[in-house]
Amino acid sequence: MKPVTIDQVLGLQQWERVRPLLRPLFIHEKERRRLPVGDHLTLLFENAQSVWYQVQEMIRSERMTDAPAIQHELDTYNELLPGADELSATLFIEYADNVERDAALRALVGLERHVWVRIADRRILGTFEEAQIGSDQVSSVQFVRFALERGESERFAQLAAAGEVALEVDHPALTASAQIGGLLARSLADDLREAFVSRE
Repeated sequence: MKPVTIDQVLGLQQWERVRPLLRPLFIHEKERRRLPVGDHLTLLFENAQSVWYQVQEMIRSERMTDAPAIQHELDTYNELLPGADELSATLFIEYADNVERDAALRALVGLERHVWVRIADRRILGTFEEAQIGSDQVSSVQFVRFALERGESERFAQLAAAGEVALEVDHPALTASAQIGGLLARSLADDLREAFVSRE
């Protein structure tokens, strides 16, 4: 997937003008790319549109006008984009109660060894950013990638429609799963197809 470039970014004043019109569209797009897994985990699968929107919102919140600062945000958020034959997501660990959340973040040490995408009869272990892995607790926001085989990418939509694609967590402190289907599956299949065409 091609990275977002600085010439695609709207300046602060431009974004302020069009934000009321575009923000609802991007919120809707993010919702169709969101996967709740059990009661306390949510994955947001990233693409160029989600990265572009996050950069625009960062420019707005930080009142950025300096090109090097904007480029730094682009470099940071472009790292979230999936590569060819790959899915990538931001994983949120969510608890309403702060005390319960802090206890869960300590209990979930080792989570990076227990998050999988299952495609048909094959399980793919997620790859986490090492900087987010702690020895005494995990971060409440994680970034994870899943490397697919080439044949799996091409068959992804069919397998998802057949109920053969799911996200699974088998940590001793948290077990949950969720099927990847419907709008989310179609969105991810489009992402994989775009990367396949670009590669060819």
